[in-house]
Amino acid sequence: MILDPFSVLLKYGFLAVLYIFLLWVSRSALKDLRRGAQGPPSYAGPIAGAEGTSMHAAAGGNEAALSALDPRLVVERAPGHAPGMEYEVGPGAILGRGDQAEIRLEDPFASSRHARLTRQGGVVILEDLGSTNGTYLNEELVGGPQPLHPGDRVRIGDSEFTYLEALD
Repeated sequence: MILDPFSVLLKYGFLAVLYIFLLWVSRSALKDLRRGAQGPPSYAGPIAGAEGTSMHAAAGGNEAALSALDPRLVVERAPGHAPGMEYEVGPGAILGRGDQAEIRLEDPFASSRHARLTRQGGVVILEDLGSTNGTYLNEELVGGPQPLHPGDRVRIGDSEFTYLEALD
């Protein structure tokens, strides 16, 4: 039986693409596992660009009023979560698919430890933890720690949240 050279080429091409895909998936999984074992990256000092984001001016003024704020993330859309569901940020929280995350995401595009929210005085800071697919603040990729302001939208994969501050 003589095989058509084109069909043989298609078979080997498909196998090559399949192996490349499997290598990419393995590499991403190993990268996430290594990052989880090392723990979160350390952070110390003032935040670059804390004077404000492109949409909002930085928080300032009465420090007592700022410390009385109750920061929350409200689910706009997220697999496995009801829209309108609220998460208290408190002193901070990890967002991700892993068991260590305070805000668990059932999103295939989320890393096990995807992003971190930390509170510094009266400001809540969003920081990507080196995730594979990135974290977005108001549809802009987060490149470093960023302050959050009421109404900001945080997106991780197909999960989207709105940041709110309520008075205690």
